[in-house]
Parts: sequence; C-alpha cells; structure tokens
Amino acid sequence: MTEQVLINEVGPRDGLQNQKTAISTTDKLALIKALVDAGLSAIEVSSFVSPKAVPQMADADALFAQLPARERVRYSALVPNLRGLERALAAGVREIAVVLSATETMNQRNINMSLERAVAVSAETLAAAAAAGLRCKAYVAVAFTCPFEGAVDAAVVRRLAAQMHASGATEIVIADTIGAADPRATGRLMSALAGDLGAAQLAAHFHDTRGFALANVWASVEAGVRKFDSSLGGLGGCPFAPGAAGNVATEDVVLMLEQSGLRTGVDVPALRRAIAFAEQLVGHPLGGRTTRWLQSQDRRAAATTSN
Repeated sequence: MTEQVLINEVGPRDGLQNQKTAISTTDKLALIKALVDAGLSAIEVSSFVSPKAVPQMADADALFAQLPARERVRYSALVPNLRGLERALAAGVREIAVVLSATETMNQRNINMSLERAVAVSAETLAAAAAAGLRCKAYVAVAFTCPFEGAVDAAVVRRLAAQMHASGATEIVIADTIGAADPRATGRLMSALAGDLGAAQLAAHFHDTRGFALANVWASVEAGVRKFDSSLGGLGGCPFAPGAAGNVATEDVVLMLEQSGLRTGVDVPALRRAIAFAEQLVGHPLGGRTTRWLQSQDRRAAATTSN
C-alpha cells in the first residue's frame, strides 16, 4: 500500500495575508472550493488576528460560516491568543494553530512579547482550545535561522516543541520561516524531534528563499514526517520576517512526492486551475519550480492533439 502524505494548503491564509490587493470573501471562497476540487483535504483558511494588523484576514468569521465540504476537509485557522480563540470558537472552527517564534528578538519584533511571555500565551491558548475539543497545532517559527539572531540552537526548538505538545498541541509544525535551512540540518532536527515526540506528531513548513525547500521536504520525509504545509504557486511569505520569500509551491511538493512513490491525493491539473484563478486574484504570475516543465507538457499535448 502506498504511503499517504498530508498536504496542508496554506495559500488562503499565509499566501494571501500580505497581498496588497484586497481579496473579497466571495473570491476567497471560490479559491478554497477550487482547492477542495483539486483534492486538498487540509486547508488553512484564515487567522483570527487583529483586523488592523492584518486587514486581509478581517473576514475570517464570514469565511468559516460558508466553507464547502466541511465533512471531509480539515479546515484550520491561526489564533494568536485567547481573544482570537473566542472568535474562532464562535465561528465554528474545529482546528486551530498557534505560532511561537524560537527566539527572543523575533517574538519582540513580531508580537511585542518576550519569548517567555509568548510561550505562556501559546500554552494557555492551546490548553483552552484542547479543553473545548478542538484539534490543536503549534508552529515553532524561525526554527533554523532567525533574521535577527542568526542560527537557532536545535535544543531550544526541541524544548519549545515539547512544551507546546505538553500544552495540548497534537501536531508540532517546524517552520523554516525565512527559508534558510539546509537538508542536513533539517534531517538532523526532524529526526531528533521524531525521537522526542514521534514522527506522526510532526509537520514541516518550508520557504524557498534559497531554493532548498524541496530538498528540505525530502529530508523530512526521510526522517519519517508525512505532513507538510505548502502554498499553491508558491504564493505568500512571512510579512514579519525580513528576507522571507514565498512558501514552497504545492504543485512542486505534490509532483516530487507522487513521482517518488508517495500518495498525496492531489489532482495536479485541477490544482493548476486553482493557481490560474489565484493569479487573477493577486494580479501577478504564480508558479513553482516545476512550472516550465508543466508548461512544456501542455505544449507537447497540444501539438499531439493538433496532429
């Protein structure tokens, strides 16, 4: 039996949050439906953060009220604190995520909290969400390199991951927020965390700033990880982390894993239609590293049909 890999599509939240063009709720719902039609079974929809801080996410409540195929898709939302959790619960959210940066300076610059305070807020939010019966995830951001402090000690990441797990997170997502990780470091950290918590409790979130994202995905696969975040067409990036480029492209991850004998359940032609729609919404071209190859296959198929 072919091993299954879960792709968590983060385009609707992480991909759209820092787009300059305002995207309507109707268009966001259409994009989400296109992703569901492409076979994505886990989608990060929005975040319950301050609308003043992230205006693009101001319609989180309205989005969750209208989501399609709720019975078969894991829809999640980012919540920063108990206030965000209250909004998420009122909106009917069933899976939440908190984000904790691994360094003091990143927490101070991002959320104006010390690392100690950020740990406490994340822990209390997770505990409350778990008590309410929600599925809980915790991101450990800048897990490899911080844009302000440089290389991050793996021991710190392992300690924070253990704390978040003990607080109620059933999934720990290790995030290479600025795309600075390399495959060897990735393999070492993910293997260590798999030993600490079990590989089934882990997921990974990579950015492609230096072009290493796919290699890091594969290093994580070899460490036993079978859950990955990605964004259609490589859309998005962290607006609060200097130097962060786009997320690893969903189509790239799917093609690599499927060709390697793993199963994602994602239909690439349907995914490409979703990417084309997303391009219309944001007003600029999207596409991962496989785009040129996919386009060459289109031309070959067109030529064969015309003959």
